Amino acid sequence: MPLYEYRCLACGHQFEALVRPPETPTCDQCHSTELERLLSMFAVSSEGTRQASLSRARQANKKVLRDKAIADQEEIDHHRH
Repeated sequence: MPLYEYRCLACGHQFEALVRPPETPTCDQCHSTELERLLSMFAVSSEGTRQASLSRARQANKKVLRDKAIADQEEIDHHRH
């Protein structure tokens, strides 16, 4: 069961679909069957892609840690009163 990427020719929406042999995929947005199958990108691992991924993960983690610190402080303040 291959996973393909498609672009709807009717509305322009791009999406992925798991396609079983007898089935015809339809657009998630407008339900059209007028689709163009796109070339899927393959995964590349290099020092640059690893660094970019690590940087994005660190940025996301900063927000989580900040939110956790705020929640912890609110919990402490709540129990003091």
